[in-house]
Amino acid sequence: MDIIQKYFPKLTTEQLELYERLQPLYAEWNAKINVISRKDFSEFYERHVLHSLGIAKLVRFMPKTRILDVGTGGGFPGIPLAIFFPEVHFHLVDSIGKKIKVVTNVAKELNLSNVTAEQIRAEQITGKYDFVVSRAVTRLPEFVPWIRKNIAGKNSNALPNGILYLKGGDLTEELKPFRKRVFVQELSDYFEEPFFETKKVVHLPL
Repeated sequence: MDIIQKYFPKLTTEQLELYERLQPLYAEWNAKINVISRKDFSEFYERHVLHSLGIAKLVRFMPKTRILDVGTGGGFPGIPLAIFFPEVHFHLVDSIGKKIKVVTNVAKELNLSNVTAEQIRAEQITGKYDFVVSRAVTRLPEFVPWIRKNIAGKNSNALPNGILYLKGGDLTEELKPFRKRVFVQELSDYFEEPFFETKKVVHLPL
């Protein structure tokens, strides 16, 4: 938890309490349904919670913003962001039912009324959202056609509506089709831990 307070010192008591409850909750669920790599679990706050909150360093969502988290897995980045932005609505989706079972139960345990979870493929989603967030589900050229239809036309945030994608490594080739309008933020500009050396938030307006 220290690492969360290190980079986000202005969290409320309630937010800190919710973040504190995350690790034991996920430990309990991970014992039943493996949604987080066992080798990563000891670095839970750094590699999952703080990584998710990299998006919160790039943009402060306005109240009533609608966010779709595609391929949420166990609830990342959606659950940490939902705690951070209690007045923003998050729709967390994954095609794998057991992962959505974990997300649904974690959100219920934490009483996160701004989270809905659904087992559905991205291509089948019909709703409109200000942003689609995701953690490296696939390459962006494959991802964009799945969700382009879901981006709302009216902007209400400092960043234009579109995709906020958490990804690592060299993205030069992957981003070539979008290079004129894509913005890449190095997470190492925000977080000093070695894990973040190659991690990025990609913003692609749509």
